[in-house]
Order: sequence, then C-alpha cells, then structure tokens
Amino acid sequence: MSEVGLNKPVKLKADLAAFCGATELPRTAITQKFWDYIKANNLQAKTENGKAEGAGKYIVADAKLLPIFKATKVTSKSSGKLTDFTGLQLGQTISMLQLASVVGANIEA
Repeated sequence: MSEVGLNKPVKLKADLAAFCGATELPRTAITQKFWDYIKANNLQAKTENGKAEGAGKYIVADAKLLPIFKATKVTSKSSGKLTDFTGLQLGQTISMLQLASVVGANIEA
C-alpha cells in the first residue's frame, strides 16, 4: 500500500532540501525537522518580532531558516489569504500556525 496524505513523500525545493538533508520527505517529517531545529536553537518568542526566548507561539528567523521562510508566498486554497514572507528580515518572526504555509511553499507542486 502506498503512502498517502501527510505521510506521502514530497519533493523538496533546494533550500528546504539542504535544511532537511533530503530531497524527498513526508510533510510530517519536514515539520518535525523544523521543530527539532527551532527547539534546539531556542528560536521561539512570546511576542511578534520579540527576542528568542525558547518558548512562545512565534518562530524567530535565524540565518538558516530565513532563506526558507523568504521563499514563502502562497495563497490559501480554503481562505484565499496570502502568506508572503519574501520581505522577512533576520530576527523577525512568523506565527507557528504559519509553518504549514512555509512547508507548502517549499515543496514541488
């Protein structure tokens, strides 16, 4: 039986592939790699564009995450809302709820 849904391997774009160390992974594994990295480097903040405190609902863009975040410009299929991080700067934050948009924008369609 083949893998389906979130467990189906997807092809990663270059920056995400370099971050994950693989060219294909399931979305669940990609998200886990993000969280492992974020937690290991204390890249969570309690406030938007706040300082990294190791806890909170915002993710601070460091030099390794910034190129991946900046490649994110997607429109939600369900809400039509645009998520555009192309102008994000080092040290700025995204909401952890936006991580799914980052993953979606950094895989091959």
